[in-house]
Formats: sequence, C-alpha cells, structure tokens
Amino acid sequence: MGDRIGLIVNPSAGRDIRRLTGGATVVDNYAKRRVAECVLEGLQAVSNPPEALLMPDTAGIAASAAEESPDVETALLDLPIEGTAADTRRAAARFRAETDAIVVLGGDGTSRDTALECGDVPLLSVSTGTNNVVPTAIDGTLAGAAAALIATGGVDAEAVTTHHGMVEARTTSDERVTGLASVELSDRTFIGTRAMIDPADLAGGIVSRANPADIGLSSVAGAFGSLAPDDPDAVGLRLADAETAPQTATAVVAPGMVADLGVEERRRLSPDESMTVDVTEGVLGADGERELEVVDEVVAFRALDSGPRLVSFEAFFEETAQSGLFAHR
Repeated sequence: MGDRIGLIVNPSAGRDIRRLTGGATVVDNYAKRRVAECVLEGLQAVSNPPEALLMPDTAGIAASAAEESPDVETALLDLPIEGTAADTRRAAARFRAETDAIVVLGGDGTSRDTALECGDVPLLSVSTGTNNVVPTAIDGTLAGAAAALIATGGVDAEAVTTHHGMVEARTTSDERVTGLASVELSDRTFIGTRAMIDPADLAGGIVSRANPADIGLSSVAGAFGSLAPDDPDAVGLRLADAETAPQTATAVVAPGMVADLGVEERRRLSPDESMTVDVTEGVLGADGERELEVVDEVVAFRALDSGPRLVSFEAFFEETAQSGLFAHR
C-alpha cells in the first residue's frame, strides 16, 4: 500500500438547533466542500502527494471535492451510506487499516465517532461543527499539508501527536455513552432535538479535558483549573442550583451562551476511579448532544485510555520550522 490519507466530511455537522437558540456559526455544505478541496490541495505540499481516500456522503460533498481536485489522486470508499454517525464509524474503521493519517471535518461528535474506530492512525481534526472543543479552527490547506507530511513520513508522527483522553458513562443495565471531550448528564426526561441548549438542564457529568477556553462542561470544569487533553485523569462534576451550591462557575456552555452554574461537587478521577450518580430520570449526552434516556439507574462516570492520537497543529508547524522542511535551496 502506498502513502494514503483518509478524509471524512460530515454534512450534518454545524447545522443543529443551536443556530437558532445561541450564537453557533452556520457551516453549510458549500463551505465544507471548499474546506475539503483545500485539504486536497494541501496534499501537494510534498513532492509525491499521498492518495486521498474519501468517505462518501449523502450531500455529495466528497465526490464534488474530488472532482474539483484533478491534480491529486483520489478515490471514494466503497461504503454503504445511511446518513448517520455510523457512516463515520465505518469509514474510520476502513481508514484504520488503509491509511497513514485521517483528516476529519466536523465538530466534537464527528471527531468522537472517528476516534472510536481509527485506532492509532494520526487524526487531524478540523473545526466545521457546533461544539468544537477538540477540533482546531485551521485552514484546510494547512491541514492537508500536515496530513501529507505525516502520511509520507516527512514528519515523525510521534513528535506531533498527543494521546487524547476519552470518557464514559455506564448504567447498571450496561448501556454506555462515550465522549471525546465530555459526557453530560441532564435532568430532561427525553432526548428531543439532541443538542444541549439549556444550561439549566445540566446536572453534571465528566470531562477528559478542562479549560476556561473550552465550551460546554469542559468550560465549567476549567473554571477551577485546567486538565490537559493528554492527561490520563478526568474531572467529574455534580451541578446544582447556583443560589445554594457551595461554588459557582461562569462558563461558555454553548456557542453564544454564557451562564453561572452551581457546582455541588468536583472530583479529579484517576483511570481506576469512577464517580457514581443515582438518576431517577435524565438523559446522558456526549460532546454536547443528548443520546440516552435513563430511568431509575445508577450511572458510573470514568476515564478511558482508548483515545485517539490527535495531531497538534501547533507542534507540527513548530517541528517543520525547526527542521526547515519548507525551506529549499
């Protein structure tokens, strides 16, 4: 097998109800296609560009991008498409065996679905979604150039990747929700529009990273101290009414939404620890999207050690500057 990169574009990312309820940016399919085209163009930063394998999608974004990039060898995966997150997971599983680097265009949810199946293949996550704690807001051309150099061995992947943590909630009936940045518990009784849109609904959860510059539950935890994405620990939170809680956190809970949330308990959890919560009625979500209705369950939150090898663009371009990879005589 020659050098290859995989490209995943989620046509549903960046289009949920938070465009109406908050200040989330609209990222339409035309914009995603243009970013995808830029990724393919960026592959030409190396003298022998890797082949690009693209996940097909219901909106035809990948097919159009490939058609507009005649100077790069491209191919669409032979993959059944359902228009669900399962498409991303199936594509990531194929890319794990067939590519040397994966570029994903989407938000935290798309990156999570890719991470669940991509194994140790370096992951370059580009922000085109709603919750963008993990993905980087970077030009697609730069992402393509980085992917090309990593895939062809021009840059040592070990030097520019970090092992990003993941977190999980498991019920007593053995149902699970896995998150890349966070798993949230809300006190709503139904999934509804899926997007977490009302800060008052949040009852707690767990995060794999924490920083005030993040969004959602990671921002809440970050009000009290940072947790690096490659730290094996996690932070568990129980939230309460801000008027009666012993602590409060001012946090960006969603794009365009700042709120003061009461924090009843905040615990740093090592990989062998868990935090349990008795839930009468609620919904578990991952990375800002509600997924599982829970009734009369004990939910255990814990850190996972199976996260992806996420490319740090900052580290990558520092490495290229130090080594002079783009400087020629």
